[in-house]
Amino acid sequence: MKKKLTFLILTLSVALAILIFDQGLLDNPTLAANTANGAKIFKLHCMVCHLKERNMIIPGKDLTQEALAANEMDNSEAIIAQVTNGKNAMPSFRARLRREDIQDVAAYVLEQAANDWK
Repeated sequence: MKKKLTFLILTLSVALAILIFDQGLLDNPTLAANTANGAKIFKLHCMVCHLKERNMIIPGKDLTQEALAANEMDNSEAIIAQVTNGKNAMPSFRARLRREDIQDVAAYVLEQAANDWK
């Protein structure tokens, strides 16, 4: 009985690992991101300093595609880290937002930057 249970757990673990890697869930945290939710979160928490793509505190660190690329922030992982941990004048949102909300904000920012914030 113990061997069967161990085998079952091992089989399910391998199947889950294959599913995670096959779907790319570890490679792209914004895969299932909800940009509509990201827009709501952005308006509530980010727009104070980032009116659309601008940065009211540090002008060169705006959210345009060019600035994101120049500052190595043009990927979801970098944006998620910045929003989660904060940096310089930007506060950490770790205690205020769920991880999923932060992922949604990252997806929203990248989507808007790609569309020139129109």
